[in-house]
Amino acid sequence: MMTKFAKVLAAGAAAAMLLGAGACGASNSGSGSDSKIATITVWSAAEDQAKKDSWLQTMEAAFEKEHPEYKITWKNSVVTSADAATTVKQDPAAAADVYQFASDQLGALVDAQAIGELSDDATKQVKEQNDETLVNSVTGTDGKLYGVPLSGNTWFMYYNKSKFSADDIKSFNTMLEKGKVTFNIANSWYLPSFYVGDGMTIFGKKGTDAKAGIQPGPHAAEVTEFLTSLMKNPNFVLDNNADNAGLAAMKNGTADVYFSGTWSAQDMKEALGDNYAAAQLPSFTLDSGTYQMKSFAGSTSVAYNPNAKNAKIAAQFAAFLGSTQAQKKHYEMRQIIPADKSLESMVADDPAAKAQIDTLANTSIIQPTLTEMSNFWDPCENFGTAITTGDVTAANAAEKTQAWFDAYKK
Repeated sequence: MMTKFAKVLAAGAAAAMLLGAGACGASNSGSGSDSKIATITVWSAAEDQAKKDSWLQTMEAAFEKEHPEYKITWKNSVVTSADAATTVKQDPAAAADVYQFASDQLGALVDAQAIGELSDDATKQVKEQNDETLVNSVTGTDGKLYGVPLSGNTWFMYYNKSKFSADDIKSFNTMLEKGKVTFNIANSWYLPSFYVGDGMTIFGKKGTDAKAGIQPGPHAAEVTEFLTSLMKNPNFVLDNNADNAGLAAMKNGTADVYFSGTWSAQDMKEALGDNYAAAQLPSFTLDSGTYQMKSFAGSTSVAYNPNAKNAKIAAQFAAFLGSTQAQKKHYEMRQIIPADKSLESMVADDPAAKAQIDTLANTSIIQPTLTEMSNFWDPCENFGTAITTGDVTAANAAEKTQAWFDAYKK
């Protein structure tokens, strides 16, 4: 852990950097009371607030120093970003003033009128700090921004660097020739990466047009044929949801490539030891050409509740939690990889962090935040499962692929 935040504040330059970043908050956001005395309820993960000097409490103290004009009583509760939308929608008026959320929940939160539009200052902050993918992750269908990204969320590739060269890892096909590759074909968060690489669109090119629906790329049937061929390849190891077969294969040394996110970093370090490495997604080659795999991407972001009694302070604090210095402290205290691109050098020696950053920038698409996205997952999973069981074959690939996409038109 780095030096205590008090020491950072004691250093004038560092303090100025923190306070300047925090000042990018929503000074004109929200409605409700303009009182300088407020009780602010904050939801975050348990690990953010486990101790008196945890990250959340540290940031609350720093915000108070930035705003001596406020007298704030903080009420912190444990609600994870994954559960935010479900909990907030139950009663937006009674929900937290500030909370973290997974960006795929944005549509539901906007529909529930439970998430506040960012001010001009906070919008500028988000656009300056983040790459386009993460900016899009908090952009509503109306083009307005509704959250400040704290960390990216996607998946990438872990691999055994003793088996592959720097060029080898750019090609799924080459790795399959030189080592054992795992992949979870029946998982609807992973399977689309091949089809998106071929040009599949999900609610339009930006993922915000519900009327555009879900459309296959020009070689979707050929992609399916490729996936059916994997099932017969002795160098392919089918990963699955039931018993994490891919992870088990990496741990026992019978696989060399594993696709997952930062949550698997420690397992991969233990499995690969000195040969531990990670990278953005590779391309794959079909008879018709070479295509880039692309994973779904999103963010864990912080938002304010427009129903808060003091939405102005809530909006300011939400922007403060997403500031450069707050994200820096989040990484130092909890190893949460920052979304802020100005902090990339801080995590340059972390293979998983670098792989995530590269993937977000180069080999991903934004996971649509529309509520209609809930209808995407099951048909995709069913199709992937049919590939793994042999119900989908090279012979019927075109027919079955078309049936999968037709399911989205019903």
